[in-house]
Amino acid sequence: MKRRDFIMKSINAGLISGAALSIGSYQKLLGGSAVQSTLPYDMVAIKGGTPEVMFDKAIASLGGMSKFVKKGQTVVVKPNIGWDASPERGSNTNPDLVGRIVEHCYQAGAKTVYVFDNPVNEWTRCYKNSGIEDAVKNAGGKMVTGKSESHYHSVEVKGGKMLKNTKVHELILESDVFINVPTLKSHGGSKLSIAMKNLMGVVWDRKFYHDNDLHQCIADFTAFKKPDLNIVDAYRVLKRNGPRGVSVADVVNMQYQIIGTDIVAVDTASTKLFGMQPEQLTHIGLAEKLGSGTSNLDALRINRISI
Repeated sequence: MKRRDFIMKSINAGLISGAALSIGSYQKLLGGSAVQSTLPYDMVAIKGGTPEVMFDKAIASLGGMSKFVKKGQTVVVKPNIGWDASPERGSNTNPDLVGRIVEHCYQAGAKTVYVFDNPVNEWTRCYKNSGIEDAVKNAGGKMVTGKSESHYHSVEVKGGKMLKNTKVHELILESDVFINVPTLKSHGGSKLSIAMKNLMGVVWDRKFYHDNDLHQCIADFTAFKKPDLNIVDAYRVLKRNGPRGVSVADVVNMQYQIIGTDIVAVDTASTKLFGMQPEQLTHIGLAEKLGSGTSNLDALRINRISI
C-alpha cells in the first residue's frame, strides 16, 4: 500500500467520530437545523486546521467521496485559477485543497481526474504560480488548458433568461462527475465570487456575461449545468480589491470551507460567512427562481465542525 493511500484511509476511519460541532456560533451565522443528526447532511461548514484536514473531515461527514465518484469514472475539478498570483494573495483556490480533492477522487476509484480553468491572465503562469499545477500533478491529476476555443462546444441553455446559448468546455460536457471548487472573494462586478460565479470559467465567452446582465447570466448557467459537488475555499479570503487583489493586505485568514451539492445554498452560506446578506448578491435570488437550489438554510441539515 502506498504511503498516501495508508494516510488517507487512516484519516477517513476516524473523522466523523472525532468531529466537534460548534452549534452556537455557526447557528447564528448560517442558520439551518440545530439538530445534531446522523448522516446524511445537506451541507458541511468547517473551520480551523489545514485545508487538507478540513476537507478530509468535511467530505467524510457527507458520506465520503465515494458518494459522488464511482469506480472507473472520469472527474473534472474546476478551481479558480484565473490569476497570475501566489496562494497567499487569495485570488485563486488554495492549491493544497485542490490536491487533496484529487487524491480523494482517486481513492474513490476515479479513472482520471482533470483540472482546468479559463484564466483571465496568461494561463500557463496562472497554473504554475497559483501552485495548483504542481499540487494536481503530485496527486496524479491532469491539468488541461482552458484557453483553446477548440475545446469548447456550443450548447443551448434551456430556461435561461438572458444566456440562451454559449460555448462550454468539453470536460464539463463529457466527464462523469463535475466538482466545483471556488475561492470566496470580493468582486467588483458581482460583489462576491463564489460557486455560481466560478462557473464563468467553464465557458469561452465571458465578455457576453459582462455585457448582458452579469447576474442573470450567472444564474442562467445553472439552468444548464449544476456541479455534483461544490467546495468553497474560504481559507484565505480576499476581502477587498477582488477578484485579483492588490496585495496580501487585502486577505483575511478565515480558515473555513463550505461544502454541499446545492449551489444556491452554498453561495448563500458563503455570502453570510463573508459578512454580507444573500439579497445583496442578485444572482442568488435569480438562480433560486430558476429552480437551481434554495437560499433557505433553515430547511437544511448543516454539520458545523470546528477543528
